Amino acid sequence: MNNVVIAGAGHAAGQVVASLLQNKFDGHINLLGEEPWYPYQRPPLSKKFLAGEMPAERLYYKPQSFYDVPNVEVHLNTRVTAIDRKNQSVQTAAGQSFDYGCLVIATGSRPRELGVRGAGFAGIHYLRGIDDVEAIRADMARKNRTVIIGAGYIGLEVAAVAAKLGQEVTVIEMENRVMSRVVSPELSRFYQDVHTENGVQLRLSTGIKGFTGDARVTGVILDNDQEIPADTVVIGIGIVPNTEIAADAGLDVSNGIVVDDHCRTSDPQIYAVGDCTWHPNRILGTELRLESVHNALEQAKTAAGNICGGDIAYAQVPWFWSDQYDLKLQIVGLSQGYDQVVMRGKAADRSFACLYLRKGELIAVDAVNSPKDFVQAKPLIAAHAKIDPDLLRDTSIALKDMPL
Repeated sequence: MNNVVIAGAGHAAGQVVASLLQNKFDGHINLLGEEPWYPYQRPPLSKKFLAGEMPAERLYYKPQSFYDVPNVEVHLNTRVTAIDRKNQSVQTAAGQSFDYGCLVIATGSRPRELGVRGAGFAGIHYLRGIDDVEAIRADMARKNRTVIIGAGYIGLEVAAVAAKLGQEVTVIEMENRVMSRVVSPELSRFYQDVHTENGVQLRLSTGIKGFTGDARVTGVILDNDQEIPADTVVIGIGIVPNTEIAADAGLDVSNGIVVDDHCRTSDPQIYAVGDCTWHPNRILGTELRLESVHNALEQAKTAAGNICGGDIAYAQVPWFWSDQYDLKLQIVGLSQGYDQVVMRGKAADRSFACLYLRKGELIAVDAVNSPKDFVQAKPLIAAHAKIDPDLLRDTSIALKDMPL
């Protein structure tokens, strides 16, 4: 069967379609997505879209007309519920069946839920899709006390937008600093100061017991029994990969759907891409799951190329970004396990970088309003470069000119 079924309709799924067409795939493509929207970009959801600066149509990864070609069918409001590997077909919640020659699982992830008393009250939100953001905006427009649970990228991006919209914002975080999982204490302190300067109340090293309210939330009960008044609550405490249909079909699943460096699962006719995958990275020398647009797009290109007869191995240096106020944080590499942080530039100038070393090797860079450092660090990380820290601190020498 010369046909491809794509389960999911997010960023990665849209790129699979684009890459198949670019590779002159002449079979049929069925794209199955459970939302009522064509594949769209999620990063702007907690930024410009939440701020009301971007209409929903501008979120589309490709315009709707892109899919108006004879060999592509898009099925919206269609959730894949099962994979029949023996007969090479998928079933949907509505009872439809779609046969495949190759299947691409691009089911992404969902927000991790907070299981405390009152978590089902109206006014409590998770942010993953367009409908979520529209509901958050509507609640913010009614009243102005917003509480955010979780001080990761999403939580802090929502806090920045809410503060600019005139909300009274409180951020509650269990760890003792913001973005603790991904950045150094130095960078955490910088962002804590920025948010405080913009009127955000940070409650660090603080857990919650539950919510107060009737049908609608009115407050958040902290672990010390203090109540924080709240009209709108946004929970951002991480995500969970959507692996259920893969596991039910007997595919290998770890902290994600296990794929090789060609994005193939344990079934050679089934590929998986994006947030839902547990995959090898030969540059980093490890296996991991990434919540990253860059990873989703590159895995999609890899899978599509291999479906079309290629022999393409995925090997990328991971990168991410976060927009908060007038600050663009661009991260390249993974800093976990670092033993030294080198500051390049001054935080007071609001343009600087944190460079992470492990046994002298540059493994990651967090660049704040410093795009050149971000771009020029990528090849150094890929090359496992070892550079004198004093040279790295010297902003008169571009990273691209560093002696290796």
